[in-house]
Amino acid sequence: MMPAITLIEAVNMAMAHEMGVDNSVVALGEDVGTNGGVFRATDGLQKKFGKDRVIDTPLAESMIAGVSVGMAAQGIKPIAEIQFMGFIFPAVDQIICHMARMRHRTRGRITLPLVLRAPFGGGIHAPEHHSESTEAIFAHIPGLKVVIPSNPSRAYGLMLAAIRDPDPVIFLEPKRVYRIVKHEVEDNGEDYPLGCCFVDREGTDITLISWGAMLHETNMAADKLAAEGISCEVIDVATVSPLDIETILESVAKTGRAVIVQEAPKAGSLGSEIAAEIAEKGIFNLLAPIGRVSGYDTIMPYYRLEKQYMPTVDRILEEVRKTVEYS
Repeated sequence: MMPAITLIEAVNMAMAHEMGVDNSVVALGEDVGTNGGVFRATDGLQKKFGKDRVIDTPLAESMIAGVSVGMAAQGIKPIAEIQFMGFIFPAVDQIICHMARMRHRTRGRITLPLVLRAPFGGGIHAPEHHSESTEAIFAHIPGLKVVIPSNPSRAYGLMLAAIRDPDPVIFLEPKRVYRIVKHEVEDNGEDYPLGCCFVDREGTDITLISWGAMLHETNMAADKLAAEGISCEVIDVATVSPLDIETILESVAKTGRAVIVQEAPKAGSLGSEIAAEIAEKGIFNLLAPIGRVSGYDTIMPYYRLEKQYMPTVDRILEEVRKTVEYS
């Protein structure tokens, strides 16, 4: 019988698997070695693989990203951790100017097989800079893949694929669901393809599109709507860049309606891009305007107000009912 593990354990298991079969894979970041990471994503890896392959770094995100670029350019496969996504901005110069551009700059002579991990999103009562959902910034940058798992089995398969990919992958882990759900996951080395959506459940009346932690509220809403006679198709975007718009369009063509659910602020977001793609390429299939349920266009508040900021099941229900009733 396969063990039931959490999302954070699935990430650890995938990293350990690849480090065990490929000596060029290394892990680095702040507190990833002796302490096993702030969320214990790298727990036990240094003891198993040694300090040469699981490397504690100074608190210097720009250095972590820059060293990863250099390692990857020389045949090493680094898995670098940024302790929280809100701390990623000192590394943005390295990510955008070098990590994303190396294949293009060298006309394919040098590729960068690296993974940059970062816990992201709210819901754990964290202070400022610990709760942002800024995935759209990196989805906007050509040359980067951006992956967001929603559950343990997908975290395992997508992490394997990210490590094996020849180009840089930003791997964003929704920390609110690190430990709240368990799946049976076999450590069999089978990856999931990047750039593909997952259809969580099939439906006929409306398409609900989400990713990361918000999949859980979205699926809870779909359960409640099913009891009302509204059949929801739920899509887990999973890889937000490159976006698998074909799967989304196929679903919207079937249901005629779409609601997008995201934790990030609405303005300039991935949800806005998905809505634009549906409007541009599938508008004649729509029976109602596209709905969006988002965080607000303000900074994520401190923990006493974060539940008021983040989309709830009730907000999703309200938007779906309005969309269905429109037509």
